[in-house]
Amino acid sequence: MKKVILISFCVFALCTTLCAWEPIPLMVCIDDNTMPIGHGHTKSPIAPPTVYLEDNTLSFAADHPEYVLYIKDEDEEVVYSSVVTSAETQVTLPTYLTGSYKIELVMGNWLFTGYITL
Repeated sequence: MKKVILISFCVFALCTTLCAWEPIPLMVCIDDNTMPIGHGHTKSPIAPPTVYLEDNTLSFAADHPEYVLYIKDEDEEVVYSSVVTSAETQVTLPTYLTGSYKIELVMGNWLFTGYITL
């Protein structure tokens, strides 16, 4: 009986911790002007990555590919950039970044964009 209560408590604690974070809504587009429109894209569209933001930390799934991360201000100027390797699950953004920013993740010809507030 004690084990059931303990397991129930752990599942509840884990669920409330994970459910408290909302993923950043990301849009998907192809970042390659040389590809012809409407030709050669027989595959299904790629799903955007699931990225969470807590304070100044971005969290990625454990099995994600490598991305190039850009944080842009309202004038579309890059204020922070980094390579997020497939081994990294978290990226801590500088604390001097405060306000609203555009987040861009680039993976090959794919561009994922969204907006965050720090």
